[in-house]
Amino acid sequence: MNRVIAVADIGGTNARFATAELDGTSVRSVGQPITLRTSNYPTFADAWRTFAATLDGGAPDSLGLSFAGPVDARRIRLTNNHWTIDPDELRKMGIVHFKIVNDFAAVAYALEQLGDVHLRFLCGPDGPLPGDAIITLLGPGTGLGVAQIVRGEVVETEGGHAGFAPADEVEERILELVRKRLGRVEIEHIVSGPGLANIHLALTGEDREDETLWKQVLAGDTLAAFDRWCAILGGFAGDLALVQGADAVVVAGGLGYRLREKLAATPFQDRFVAKGRFEARMRSIRVRILDHPQPGLLGAAVAFAHG
Repeated sequence: MNRVIAVADIGGTNARFATAELDGTSVRSVGQPITLRTSNYPTFADAWRTFAATLDGGAPDSLGLSFAGPVDARRIRLTNNHWTIDPDELRKMGIVHFKIVNDFAAVAYALEQLGDVHLRFLCGPDGPLPGDAIITLLGPGTGLGVAQIVRGEVVETEGGHAGFAPADEVEERILELVRKRLGRVEIEHIVSGPGLANIHLALTGEDREDETLWKQVLAGDTLAAFDRWCAILGGFAGDLALVQGADAVVVAGGLGYRLREKLAATPFQDRFVAKGRFEARMRSIRVRILDHPQPGLLGAAVAFAHG
């Protein structure tokens, strides 16, 4: 039976809303999303009302919601965003049925539906992702999302909050700079949108806005900080693959998608495989980029459909 639901993907910077059409436990389509800056809305409810006003007849009473934070409390606070999500408040907003998942769990659900057609080669052997496998997913954006698919089962994690382990003297300088600012240094303080500015400051002594630096990168400018950022991302992806026993790794996230045509030409691969005695093992792992603009919305719909 066909059914229309709302879907939302809430990150640290942007909130995306759309409708999705379900056919039983599968997702037939996801509509054109609207994107709202979270800083412009005091609460999730305020953003929801803006979204609902764009729909003829108002918003559906069912919602698949993905958000950047752990799903382990009754009142859920996003990690890099001032909003909270309260199930009781959702009901007061007229949302009767809802499914809430971590943002990178949503990406994992999306990957299961999309398959290999939406994967771009990054490194490792050719061919599709192995079936009945362990797949590591990670992706930089405002923070750094991490999830797993373990033989078909989606596993949520908060791996982006693992500590940063420098690989050389340059990265020790980066670590020390961020430690002075923040205390404990998480990997997402380095490998994220804002993290590029931390690396640039450590390398050049120049304190610049991360948005300015990313505009340069996406315009094709050469930045030593970006090369180092990609190297650290590759090293962490390799560490995750070892820790999780991965057969494949998929890079996603807002920046992962925007960098899909650039990442293969960076030091990512060299650092991914540079694991000493395990280098041969690392070279056997398929590493791909998820080439889909809105996996969070699709994954929220898939999660809702699965119940």
